[in-house]
This record gives sequence, structure tokens and C-alpha cells, in this order.
Amino acid sequence: MTKSSRKQRLSVYLDPAVMNRLAEHAARRDHSRSLVAEAAIESFLSPDAAEKQEAAITKRLDQLDRRMTRLERDVGIAVESLAVFIKYWVSTMPTLPEPAAQAARAKAGERYDQFVTALGRRLAKGPKLRQEISEDMNDSEHQDSRTRGE
Repeated sequence: MTKSSRKQRLSVYLDPAVMNRLAEHAARRDHSRSLVAEAAIESFLSPDAAEKQEAAITKRLDQLDRRMTRLERDVGIAVESLAVFIKYWVSTMPTLPEPAAQAARAKAGERYDQFVTALGRRLAKGPKLRQEISEDMNDSEHQDSRTRGE
């Protein structure tokens, strides 16, 4: 029967700040400083440490990539929606005679100011349009499932 190997002693010099952090961490975890230091050294020397870190970074980059893809899609939808609206508005808006055009420009200025104020309030407080759309879609799906008897 072989005797289990005993742990070997190692003396190291630590900066006071590092020593304080080690002591605080060990106290919070209710472990000895030696055990915490051993675990830290083992983790540092582990060949899997770099792979784990790379996996974590890769996972985070994948999440960021998916978010960017969604953002690009949302911006594309917003730009296309605006373009369709402008095309429709320009094609259906009749030209006005000059006296009516001046009054319309004055009224347009007032309406634009009201629009900017309402937009500012909505961006600061209100729900976003995509939240309302998803809520509307969820409500309609819920109603559809009730009508089908699901």
C-alpha cells in the first residue's frame, strides 16, 4: 500500500493589497487562504483555462453577433417602412394653390413641433413600437387559439 503524497510547503511574497484580497475572499468563503491560493494556482496552470476563457469569449461574441443581426434587420425594416410611407404620401398628396400652401406650411410647422414633443415623451417614457407590436401579436395569437378551441 502506497502512502498518499503529502502537500508540499511553498512560501511566496505577495503585495499587501493582494494579500488583503486573498484574506477577504477566503473569509467570505469560509476557506483557508492556502486553499484559495492553491485553487487559484491550479486554475492558472490548468491547460483548460485558456480554452474555457476562449469558449466564454466566443459565446459572448456569438450573442453580440445575434444582437447586431437583429439590429440590422430592425433598422432595415424601419428604413423600408419610412420609404414606403414617403412614397405613398408624396404620390397621394395633391398640390395646393399658393394661399392654401402658405397656411398648410404654417400648420405643418405646428404639427411638426407637436410630433417632436410627442416623440421625445415616447422615447423617454413610453413603450417602444416593437414592444407594442409583439404585445399585439401575442394578443391576436391568444385570441386565435381561443377561437380554435385550443
